[in-house]
Amino acid sequence: MTPSDDPALVRVLAADGTFAPTAEAERYVPLIEALSDAELETFYRDMVVVRAFDRQATNLQRQGQLALWPPSFGQEAAQVGSARAARPQDHLFPSYREHVVCTIRGVDPIDIIRVMRGLTHGGWDPTDPKNGNTHIYTLVLGSQTLHATGFGMGLAFDGRSGSGDVERDEAVIVYYGDGSSSQGDVHEAMVFAASYATPQVFFLQNNHWAISVPVTTQSRSPLFRRADGYGMPSVQVDGNDVLASYAVSRVALDEARAGGGPRAIEALTYRMGAHTTSDDPTKYRTSDEERAWAERDPIARMRAYLQARGAADTFFAEVDAEAAAYADDIRTRTNALGDIDRDVMFAHVYSEPHPLIDEQRRWLSDYEASFEGGN
Repeated sequence: MTPSDDPALVRVLAADGTFAPTAEAERYVPLIEALSDAELETFYRDMVVVRAFDRQATNLQRQGQLALWPPSFGQEAAQVGSARAARPQDHLFPSYREHVVCTIRGVDPIDIIRVMRGLTHGGWDPTDPKNGNTHIYTLVLGSQTLHATGFGMGLAFDGRSGSGDVERDEAVIVYYGDGSSSQGDVHEAMVFAASYATPQVFFLQNNHWAISVPVTTQSRSPLFRRADGYGMPSVQVDGNDVLASYAVSRVALDEARAGGGPRAIEALTYRMGAHTTSDDPTKYRTSDEERAWAERDPIARMRAYLQARGAADTFFAEVDAEAAAYADDIRTRTNALGDIDRDVMFAHVYSEPHPLIDEQRRWLSDYEASFEGGN
């Protein structure tokens, strides 16, 4: 599998960072040209900082501080562009790899760490305004698309979309991957979204591998075409181009929010790292493939674009320093988290007291007491 150079793809920045919109991208150019230097620099800053966070979290897992870590290395542009395109009142439903989506919206990164450390069932409260309407991670493939569609139906029923007021109307964006696109949940969600004209965007990050299964095995046609069967407008975008990701997502969200019904986006990107830290990608993909995608690195592409626009070297140095400090803070706070409170794992399993939970709690207590020193 090699990166797509299909002219039908929405791409604004070429792999070398030059501004070279494809024919399909022309309609989005005015939206991109309206971005300020500060906004463009924010896109770059977001990507660099989350990559530093991602590497630190991977290292922490290797050192036994986390049970698991799903890297987002290589997918930063798809996530940053789409998250920055959402308006404050919008609702975001991630899967389990959208680290920068969550942090852009206000989620404390240590709350993501707590999930992967096994200290919490959820991580953060989606109803707390500080978390920017960001719903919690789900490791059940595709289930978040059902949650998002149900929420979108609620928005439509309650008249919280479709008025034409972009400052008030609400929309939903849900993230999933090419592997999840083969799950029945995703298609059931699309059926209801189309039937009830939900104010929703299905954002598919096609990183080309469902663990060890290539996307060419999963689908004989481009994944964004699946939305055609539901009468859902869809577009395929270069997911390593943060500007294209932003523009396509902003238009799709605005159209959905205004009452146009659901939209679908397929962002062509690449998982440069492992599926999770329990995976070894060298067992199923080639170094030639990885090199081909490394040449289209989203951060290097945006950096070249900003440099051509005259961004100062001091800006890039400041971003690198900020990213390093961010990663160091994560390491410090992770090491200070400590162990799980035993009772947490039994909380909120049922809404009312349940004898099975009481039995399990007693069993664990007896089991731990059987060790020398009761620990």
